[in-house]
Amino acid sequence: MLKGLIDYLDSVHARDPAPRTRWEILLYPGVLALGLHRVAHWLFEARMFFLARFVNHFSRFLTAIDIHPGAKIGKNFFIDHGFTVIGETAEIGDNVTIYQCVTLGGTNPTNGVGGKRHPTICDNVIIGSGAQVIGPITVGKRARIGANAVVMDEVPEGATMIGMKARSTLVPAEEWAREFIPYGTPCEDAEGNRIDCFEKLETELRDLRGEIAALRAEREGERQDEVARRSGTDS
Repeated sequence: MLKGLIDYLDSVHARDPAPRTRWEILLYPGVLALGLHRVAHWLFEARMFFLARFVNHFSRFLTAIDIHPGAKIGKNFFIDHGFTVIGETAEIGDNVTIYQCVTLGGTNPTNGVGGKRHPTICDNVIIGSGAQVIGPITVGKRARIGANAVVMDEVPEGATMIGMKARSTLVPAEEWAREFIPYGTPCEDAEGNRIDCFEKLETELRDLRGEIAALRAEREGERQDEVARRSGTDS
């Protein structure tokens, strides 16, 4: 159990260079919220719903993070800062990172039956601050959800989603992110690639305009030569 805790704290430090010691990480609100959620989830599975809710509310009071006792969470889950909401039927895989003000929200069933209404987050996903992932959708492995994105559709494995409503940047995460990208938002490499593409397009457009201008000048010269030739013939 102690080794498992140490491994978890080390996994947090690998994603956040700010803490100097493991003791400091123990005070992180996301770490406290996850520890209390483990207790609340055990009580929920044992059908002690009132006690589970009590632990849930106590955790929310301490950390400003609201994780429903029914949510299923895998290993090495890390919430960096607070004000995050995770719904009852949410399922979270291993090594998932969530930043502040994220909602894993649900849809309102019209038939009055709860069922699966919150997202499933697969392994190694990163969700940037302020993102909203809504409904019983699946976010594929190693996907990145950019800051403030609103995701309501299935997210393919390795995709990077940005915007409102979120769209894929079509940049596979494996091509530009080695292990971890803070906030799940492509800022440097992916954006730089797009800038390079725009510059290449502008260069090609400038070259095409030059070629068109040269062709027009050539045709104009040929037309003037033809006019001059005809004028000499008539005289």
